[in-house]
Amino acid sequence: MSVIAAGNVVALSKQNLYKDSVALMRITERLLGLEGIRRATLVMGTGANKEILAEARMLPAELQPCGPGDLLIVIESDTRAQGEIALAQAERALLGEAPPAGGTALGGTGTAPAVRALAQGFARAPDAGLVQISVPGPYAAAEAMKALRHGCHVFLFSDNVPLSEECALKALAVRKGLLVMGPDCGTTILNGVPLGFANAVRRGSIGIVAASGTGLQEASVQIHLAGAGVSHAIGTGGRDISAAVGGATMLQAIDLLGADPGTRVILVVSKPPSLEVSARIIERLLRIAKPAVVLFIGARLEPVPGIWITTTLADAVRQAIKLADLPLPALEDRVPPRPSFVASQKYIRALYSGGTFCYEAQAIWRDAGLPVWSNAPLDDARALSDPMHSIEHTAIDLGDDRFTVGRPHPMIDPSMRIERLRAEARDKAVAVILLDVVLGYGSHEDPAGALVPAIRDARLEAAREGRSLAFVVFVCGTDDDPQQRTAQVRSLRDAGALVFPSSTDAARAALRLVSP
Repeated sequence: MSVIAAGNVVALSKQNLYKDSVALMRITERLLGLEGIRRATLVMGTGANKEILAEARMLPAELQPCGPGDLLIVIESDTRAQGEIALAQAERALLGEAPPAGGTALGGTGTAPAVRALAQGFARAPDAGLVQISVPGPYAAAEAMKALRHGCHVFLFSDNVPLSEECALKALAVRKGLLVMGPDCGTTILNGVPLGFANAVRRGSIGIVAASGTGLQEASVQIHLAGAGVSHAIGTGGRDISAAVGGATMLQAIDLLGADPGTRVILVVSKPPSLEVSARIIERLLRIAKPAVVLFIGARLEPVPGIWITTTLADAVRQAIKLADLPLPALEDRVPPRPSFVASQKYIRALYSGGTFCYEAQAIWRDAGLPVWSNAPLDDARALSDPMHSIEHTAIDLGDDRFTVGRPHPMIDPSMRIERLRAEARDKAVAVILLDVVLGYGSHEDPAGALVPAIRDARLEAAREGRSLAFVVFVCGTDDDPQQRTAQVRSLRDAGALVFPSSTDAARAALRLVSP
């Protein structure tokens, strides 16, 4: 297809061309650094992505027929010439991601050829014990099955894998005594080695099992910030705790941590499992002679003798540290200064890149009597009919499949969240905008720096209209992460954001700001 032009937007589609989200994010970042480029996006032509582009007024009519296998390049620029220059650079970058013509022969350049299939990888590393898989969902299960049959554990980063295929993979893994971490497993740390979106945390005696990537990240980070450490942190994928999957990987992981001499305390973190899976998890923990802390976010569990039941990430971490006989850090209960909101300003708009943070905030607010709408609701009666538009108090999980199919996760590419932030800030009923900033391997190189201009602009625009706008933020990360927590916090505070030490503290602070 030739270049499409509509006003300040130029676009191009590439039929049947797939690129993973990290490659697309890197190209997008290069384009945004070019002169005159206002917005740029490279996404697959799924229905959800086209709807998002249409909402942003970046979908020329000619791109409507494109399908999920087509790559869309859309650029908004000051002039058409600048847009076409950026399009050309995008095409060159896409070609650069492809193998050189004719491939690379062994001995030809002194560099080994890239591994294009698992068989090649096993030939090069016959003693490998784990395979990390990140391919389009329709192909992921077949690759994972090959890895299991080779005798390897699987870290399955890919999402959009059919549930029936996940069940088949995990049934085989259990029979073979192997782990399938995933699908859609964002984070794991094994023997101190981070996989996916993990953080740099010290080794220690607390083992984590989590059906939540960002929940695992926050738990491991808070343990590190308290001066304690993590033995292993095993992600399971969010659907593992469903009735259909039966908690297969979570139960295996609990057994492994139970047998691990370096693990003194086990911390389990997830959204509420199905009732039967919840019972199995509790029963398995009771069978293991180690202290255990359970956080099923949003669930109201009855006390269980021998198990420490908690309701927030901060409380779960403190209990795990206490059970490990380690010093507890002092509690920090900062009361945020209350801005001078005008009468129309009543609502919180939480824009999360982490689904667990979105769930935890809703649970905290629900228990305080604050009704909240969401695309990932605690109560289906509070589900947003249109996730692109907020209602009253709203908490959005921008990492949900609706927003990420065919495009980078917001922890990689913050542009979609920045657009939503600007829209929420213009709503005169909004008092507080709540954000997470997630650091670690694989995340954006400077997530706070990307958000700061939008935060400053929004606060200035609100001030010109006689409004105050509070930005409540927390940073999930450590100073050992590539982005450095201290620098991120400083940048956000310099922009006028109220920065809190944890996800729990930030949700509670936002609640206080809008409470009478």
